[in-house]
Amino acid sequence: MVATFDHGTGKAAGRAAALVAREAVRCGFVCVTGRASTIGTREEEWRRGRWQFLEQVASKREASVVTAHNLDDQVETVFMRILRDAGPRGLAGLYAESDVVRPFLNIGREALSNYAHEKGVVFVQDPSNRDRKHLRNRIRLDILPSITRQNPRFPDELLSLARNAAIWRRSLEDIAGTVGAETEQDGALRISRSSLKGYDAESLKVLWPALAARASVVMDRRGTQRAAEFTIKGMTGGSIQLSGGIEIVMRRDHMLLRRWRTEPRAALA
Repeated sequence: MVATFDHGTGKAAGRAAALVAREAVRCGFVCVTGRASTIGTREEEWRRGRWQFLEQVASKREASVVTAHNLDDQVETVFMRILRDAGPRGLAGLYAESDVVRPFLNIGREALSNYAHEKGVVFVQDPSNRDRKHLRNRIRLDILPSITRQNPRFPDELLSLARNAAIWRRSLEDIAGTVGAETEQDGALRISRSSLKGYDAESLKVLWPALAARASVVMDRRGTQRAAEFTIKGMTGGSIQLSGGIEIVMRRDHMLLRRWRTEPRAALA
């Protein structure tokens, strides 16, 4: 089955989705087409709508999402994570373990393009990929080529960093798996306080992002630091609010990581 999504951003997006649908039918595949209900203006909004659609389609059919992410996408992603001050979990980029299948992740964009031309595979280029108002495009078109001209090994160095981060991330998740934590019906993560006892602040800064990932929560660097400090110094009945609409509540024998139940008076992170 093929799934394609029209972001609703203009004629080019509509033509691209229509092309995918036609080619899928021609090749004998069932094609499901989705369209954005609201037109976003930022890459993150487009990405969120696209992934929500793909995950819904996959869930209904008990299938996996398979994408065409390639080696150059990984290089760009890792570089963007560095710019955004990501920790080791984020630096793994697309090498992080995931339910998403990416068969082309070790193949460069140019090689894929050449293959498509040689085999007569019909495809279109999204014109927004040339728009430098988007950070990824500036990185792809200007910044990475400039750095690579000075240091040809730079992309390989980024990929090596990502591989090491992915290995570190897997080992950390194994450790996090020994911490007493379970997801409640409302999506909150209940973490045993006794399981965290004995860890120092630096260890907790490493553990918290892995624990948060089990509740589909991404912690930024400041939130991770505050969570570690609260684990050690927080009092029963206390709570802290983190960016992204997340709070941690301290109970007598456990901690709760959850979405804000009420609007906080002030965002502290």
